[in-house]
Amino acid sequence: MMADASWMETMMLASVRMTAFVLIAPPFGHNAIPARIKAMLGLGLGLAVSTTLPPLAVAADDTAGFLLALVGEIVIGLSLGFLVMLAFAAVQAAGSLIDLFGGFQLAQGFDPQSMINGAQFTRFFHMAALALLFATDGYQLVLRGALQTFEAVPVGGMIDMGATAELIIAGLVQMFLAALQIAGPLLVVLFLADVGLGLLTRVAPAMNAFALGFPLKILITVVFSSIVFLALPRVVSSLVQDALELMQGAL
Repeated sequence: MMADASWMETMMLASVRMTAFVLIAPPFGHNAIPARIKAMLGLGLGLAVSTTLPPLAVAADDTAGFLLALVGEIVIGLSLGFLVMLAFAAVQAAGSLIDLFGGFQLAQGFDPQSMINGAQFTRFFHMAALALLFATDGYQLVLRGALQTFEAVPVGGMIDMGATAELIIAGLVQMFLAALQIAGPLLVVLFLADVGLGLLTRVAPAMNAFALGFPLKILITVVFSSIVFLALPRVVSSLVQDALELMQGAL
């Protein structure tokens, strides 16, 4: 009975870590996936990995120790999930930059499922990245990376929060750089279009070039964004590797 109780505690703690992870990490953190499905997925992953884990080193009557370990698993799962979400936020940030420079920001709206406030390209790039994660089996790499954390930090253990905070700061910088790399070519084209319209206004003020600027920038954004969209599969693959490196760095 003691061995069974230890295994049950280990399985519960592993399930809590995985449930906290899938609640926030993409693509599972999307609100279109019901919370009970996320809980069942976390429970199933915890049950699968618990068979390879050593029993929890907590006495059967040590309720405080078990609750402390439970809180620690929640912190680990949420921290790892946030690092993964931070890596994939670069695609959403790139869409926001395209909306801003392309003039689509005026039509922004709130998406209650993805919990983002943005215009067309922000939501489009976000949904495309989630679809590519499923289509390319990138979600399996994300889950495998989360399951491998039990080797570095067993149940009942704790990650270095100082190192995790440094990783979050580095991840923010990396997110902005990745967003500029994704949307940079299109932003340069839109900037040059604004410069050209400004010069045209100076040369021929009667033409009112800025009245033509809005449809022209919309046309340029739609045409050149297709080139950016073609590069998204390679970008998502790179972001998966970045997410795995961030999770490994936190352990």
